Amino acid sequence: MKVVVATDGTLDPEQVAGYVVPLAASDTVHVLTVVEVPRRLLADLRAVYGEQPAVRVDRDAEYVSPSGSGVPPQDWPGDDAMIDRYLSDKLTERTAPMVDAITAAGGNAAAEVVESENSANSILEQAKELGADLICIGAHGQGVFEGLLGSVGTKVVRRAHVPVLLIH
Repeated sequence: MKVVVATDGTLDPEQVAGYVVPLAASDTVHVLTVVEVPRRLLADLRAVYGEQPAVRVDRDAEYVSPSGSGVPPQDWPGDDAMIDRYLSDKLTERTAPMVDAITAAGGNAAAEVVESENSANSILEQAKELGADLICIGAHGQGVFEGLLGSVGTKVVRRAHVPVLLIH
């Protein structure tokens, strides 16, 4: 059974592993996290202010921030590179404990980060692309507009074409 676990890092990895490893059997469990980073904002800013001059990078850069002068320091890797680094960090932060727990429970796991402005749609699209038979997601109800709009978990349950396992 192909299982997709969608997490924002708040799910209990051992609890999830206890459910999904027996269901997945020898299939790889796909651990997915969605980060809502509007990269489109960069495109909008470039449309308004124009493309900025290229920055020469002589060495690998860690997190750096532009100085207050408005001119990026020589080692500034660029906005897209910073977003890519941020996404990579979020992938590790949110999924590594889950991947470790699934592996420790005897399963196989792979992790992926998706950049999106609509978490529920992205989870459903990824599940469809992967041919998932089951989506596992948290039901924490921590969304700001929980009562008005519904949580990501609620939206996934309502729209999914495969069974959804809600972990509370």
